[in-house]
Amino acid sequence: MSRIYIPAVSAEQWAQFLAEPSKHWRSGYSARALAYAWQEANGFPAEIQAAFDDTAHLRGIELLLAIPEHQVPLPGGSRPSQNDVWVLAKTSGTLVSIAVEGKVSESFGPTLGDWLADASTGKLARLAYLRNELGLPESLDLVSSIRYQLLHRTASAIIEAKRFGARHAVMLVHSFDRSNERFGDYVAFASILKVEVAVNKIVDAGKRGDIQLSLGWICGDAKYLDV
Repeated sequence: MSRIYIPAVSAEQWAQFLAEPSKHWRSGYSARALAYAWQEANGFPAEIQAAFDDTAHLRGIELLLAIPEHQVPLPGGSRPSQNDVWVLAKTSGTLVSIAVEGKVSESFGPTLGDWLADASTGKLARLAYLRNELGLPESLDLVSSIRYQLLHRTASAIIEAKRFGARHAVMLVHSFDRSNERFGDYVAFASILKVEVAVNKIVDAGKRGDIQLSLGWICGDAKYLDV
């Protein structure tokens, strides 16, 4: 995987990094809405900046760089966790790793139960790794209806925090769906971390080693569904 990045000058350049641009780069879909919202912002989109400024330990955060479709390698297979956007930010002199998942009404992918059906040794190794990164003990029985994508997306924020020496990690859902149709999946995932969440809030999810983890669900500007 290349470590050379070229700054984008338009949202349309984001499409080239999608696995299936012809399928996902369409008006009303999260990939396109997210790209335009972030590309047109001078830093974080306004609603995300407002949520951070309302969060004591992340107030005054500054975006340093944002990488579309950023891949974070995981053990137990060839497929990485592909963040819609990964952000390196700074607050109070410390770095913050932010994994962003764009959402309209599409699902968060397979449930953990479906993903583990006829599980290979590689999948079991990956799940053990994700449990470790998220601080979920083997004794905790993970509900099969939890969405696997939320597990590895949150872990990727922690993994990159370690890689860049950040003290904070944030998994952020940037939702452009007016009805927040998939919010229930996010609530169910947060419950295994023993966290109570709310729309347009970034909440503390405790420490994972030396890294402070936070979760957020932020509603994006619906105008981007029409671009």
